[in-house]
Amino acid sequence: MKALFISYNQAITERIDAFLDNEGIRGYTLFPLTYGRGSHTGEPHMGDHTWPAMNSTVIAMVEDSKIDRAMHVLREIDAETQLQGMRAFVWNVEEQL
Repeated sequence: MKALFISYNQAITERIDAFLDNEGIRGYTLFPLTYGRGSHTGEPHMGDHTWPAMNSTVIAMVEDSKIDRAMHVLREIDAETQLQGMRAFVWNVEEQL
């Protein structure tokens, strides 16, 4: 089992929702308002008058067999929406309840 962490500009919420549905990733936790700044480029997303954009973040537990395809699709979405900003990470899950 893997933990898939996706932080993205709220402007692409519909794309991320469709991704989760299309890839059969049903169980997840949504953090609807998260702040952030890209590590290399892009504007901060702070939800204030200077940097009004906001992020949302999803964390989902995903079967190992689905991770490669999921990351491939996320890379495609990121390439199509580069100015919006998205980051995705995969972590090993040691145990779950």
